[in-house]
Amino acid sequence: MIWRPARSSEPTTAEADAWADILVRRRLLHAAVLTPTGQWLVQDHPDGAVLVLTGPADVLALAATIQHHTRAMRPESR
Repeated sequence: MIWRPARSSEPTTAEADAWADILVRRRLLHAAVLTPTGQWLVQDHPDGAVLVLTGPADVLALAATIQHHTRAMRPESR
């Protein structure tokens, strides 16, 4: 694993929106919608349960989890 320094600031709504857009466009999520309260409604497939994320940090954590899972599932190419 590559070491990365800790974030110097909290994730922004714009950053979370960008990640949500990427995840939906790449079909890693079915939907991700920002609500007026700042929460995010996320659905992984059309018939799946809707998850409520409390803010941008949760969206970035979800993106990191999906990215980790996607990379872990790749066959090793050597």
